[in-house]
Amino acid sequence: MAVQLSDEHRMIQAMVREFATRELLPIAADLDQHSRFPREALKRAAELGLMGMTVPEDYGGAGMEPLAYVVAQEELARACAGFQTIVSVNNSLVCEPILRWGSEAQKQQYLPDLASGRKLGCYCLTEPSAGSDAMSLRTTAVLRDGEWRLSGTKIFVTNGAEADLCLVYARSEPEPGARGLSAYLVEKSFPGASVGKIEKKLGIRCSSTTEIVLDDCRVPEGNLLGERGAGGRIALATLDGGRIGIAAQALGITRACLEASAEYVQQRRQFGRPIGEFQAVRWALADMATRLEAARLLTHRAAAMRGQGLPCTREAAMAKLFASETAMWAAHKAVQLFGGYGYTQDYPVERYFRDAKIAEIYEGTSEIQRLVISRHLPARS
Repeated sequence: MAVQLSDEHRMIQAMVREFATRELLPIAADLDQHSRFPREALKRAAELGLMGMTVPEDYGGAGMEPLAYVVAQEELARACAGFQTIVSVNNSLVCEPILRWGSEAQKQQYLPDLASGRKLGCYCLTEPSAGSDAMSLRTTAVLRDGEWRLSGTKIFVTNGAEADLCLVYARSEPEPGARGLSAYLVEKSFPGASVGKIEKKLGIRCSSTTEIVLDDCRVPEGNLLGERGAGGRIALATLDGGRIGIAAQALGITRACLEASAEYVQQRRQFGRPIGEFQAVRWALADMATRLEAARLLTHRAAAMRGQGLPCTREAAMAKLFASETAMWAAHKAVQLFGGYGYTQDYPVERYFRDAKIAEIYEGTSEIQRLVISRHLPARS
């Protein structure tokens, strides 16, 4: 499936690149070093429509399709992967499922605030005993006196410290696995909802990663998202879009590694000439550029298929797997090209190295992506 960027895509690309270069690149190292939440930059991103990219204009969003979203996400991640993570979660893991499964009342209540940046969303699926096996989660939801009562602890929640709205998955039915799960829109101000431990992380430090604790949390009956018992289906379908967003993040990190390396090897001199003249160095850059382009093609294909309403579980997993492993490889290669300087905070490649690793882990590890792909291989004819 060939994918070509339209003039509109390139306009969006240029707009977001200009924003990211002006607003994010100068502060990215400081955000990382101090684990500082980029509140002001997020406000400016919201003014450009980046907090509700695929949300229709009727609900206050920018009305973009998935390929435009991916193009924009790459530009953000190239400047600051932590910032892109915040934006991606709000878009793909919160706005998207509300748009797809929410009632009209839920859309009217939540999407305008999320798309405008007035409120921020987070996604609560993983638990201490339910990581890769997410459908085995233990958080419970009991309907009592016209309210849902949720009890349990969610971990590794991106945006958890700052979010206003949590999309929470809980076990509402006695059936095991995905069949017993439901999804809920939980405002963090609801009685019984609180932020637990805030993680100290290797990378993407300007985005918070926390526990969300639900202690008999009282949720209005009308805040059930979709049908009762449909939570497993909602979670898996939502992760397809989320994985495409992670692939776009990996593209941005890989591109940052390539650009930084290409510039550095022309400046760094050894043995009387720039190290960029050595064949081994030139081949490393060639490999980096080739893998980046291959990852981008996979990612754009998955996004285009999603935009056309086509099944894309396999394609999203392929994009996420290849792009994330490419980012980690490129970051490793970039640090090696920088030598001892690459191991210091004087240059950004050590940050790229730390940021890249999470792309191989969250929203499904590389091992899980391979499992998903293997389950969707075409049957032998």
